[in-house]
Amino acid sequence: MEFNTRFFQEFADACSKQDGPQLARTLSPDIPTEELREICNSQNAHDIKRVLKRGLQGSAALVGGLGQQEVQGWVEIYTTYWNAARTILVARESSDDRRQSSQSDLVWTKVYAAWTELLNVLLRGYQNNGIEAWTLPCMYVVCKHLRLFAMEADEERNNSSSVDESAAPSLQDDFNPETNKRQKLEDCARVLSRVFTACQSDRAPLEESRKWGSYYLANLLLKTYFKLNSTSLSKNIMNSLFAGGKDMPDLSAFPKSQQVTFKYHQGVLAFLEENYVAAEQHLTDAWNNCHKDAVRNKERILTYLIPCRLIKDHMLPTEKLLAQYPRLQKLFLPICRCIKRGELHNFDLALQEGEDELVKRRIYLTLERGRDLALRNLLRKVFIARGFEEAKEGEKPARRSRVPVTEFAAAISLGSQERIDNDEVECLLANMIYKNHMKGYISRQHGIVVLSKSGAFPGTGV
Repeated sequence: MEFNTRFFQEFADACSKQDGPQLARTLSPDIPTEELREICNSQNAHDIKRVLKRGLQGSAALVGGLGQQEVQGWVEIYTTYWNAARTILVARESSDDRRQSSQSDLVWTKVYAAWTELLNVLLRGYQNNGIEAWTLPCMYVVCKHLRLFAMEADEERNNSSSVDESAAPSLQDDFNPETNKRQKLEDCARVLSRVFTACQSDRAPLEESRKWGSYYLANLLLKTYFKLNSTSLSKNIMNSLFAGGKDMPDLSAFPKSQQVTFKYHQGVLAFLEENYVAAEQHLTDAWNNCHKDAVRNKERILTYLIPCRLIKDHMLPTEKLLAQYPRLQKLFLPICRCIKRGELHNFDLALQEGEDELVKRRIYLTLERGRDLALRNLLRKVFIARGFEEAKEGEKPARRSRVPVTEFAAAISLGSQERIDNDEVECLLANMIYKNHMKGYISRQHGIVVLSKSGAFPGTGV
């Protein structure tokens, strides 16, 4: 927004109503380029601070609640915002010209540095100039875009490095290329961690405390750590929140959007630790409270909730549910159909076909365990196909409980070009019995499997 009478009126209006989101819009870089250009051209570097000081002091006089020290804090904040806006404008104009941007001097890196300075000045305003906690949405906007600018800077740097390397190969010291690709995002995580600590350590009365910004910052940090594959750092954030005790407001007191995001991250962390009971609980809470129109967020939750329920409760998603999410349908439907039908060979093929995406989402190993369920359903089909034994007078017929190992071997080999031998089949059967997917025992001497006549396959009704 151009620094003119309209801007100062909006600042005064937001302060008089203590409207954090309205005030935060005056610090957002997410505005059209023409409007951004108006901000940059509204004043020059020599006059910007003087103009802001005069205008904000006038706004403070209208509001009547802003002290001189707090006004000075906002003067520094908006001056730094004006400097950052100039770097953003240069970066946008450079990006519009592809030929120029390919030879650019890392313009988004400069944007990141300028925006980091804005966050530092804003944080000092909270700590030294008495800026009140109702303005926390300003912190949210600045922190959110710091992460976005960090990713832009890393992408720009990586693209620039690729061009340089292809043009003039040179000797380099050994380094971790993945770490090197995300230097600014790692730096962003450190900056956000400092802001999170400042919120957590605020000793003001709870109704005026920056602690109310803790979960927003925690969610942003967790999102960043997930991007960096830093699970251990994610746990530190969780531990810090839970260690707050009575000084920290309960999660239920925060906006529902923050609750859902935090429960999602909490569930994914439990999922990665193979604590499927806790994972299902947290992910289910996130699913139940997620906004009905937040389709992308629901898709993210289901990405982990579906494998979790598959392993924990042997529960497959319905085709009706998957039909609402085409990405998940493509990912899970072939695997789920193979499990349901007991098509072991096709299950392996479906898992292989989706391997890249499943590994990327860190659910491959969990879904791989679904092979046991596919095998169980296949063995169950063999058991059912053998029919019933003749019943004695007055008794109900019962399923044939003795199944030759060779019949199981033939079923397991269906669709595969390789014939599986009986020893390997016996090993698979023993494993199924051990995991309680089957009830019975193997008689190696007679080459048969003796199954329970009631409940041979627990949980399947057979």
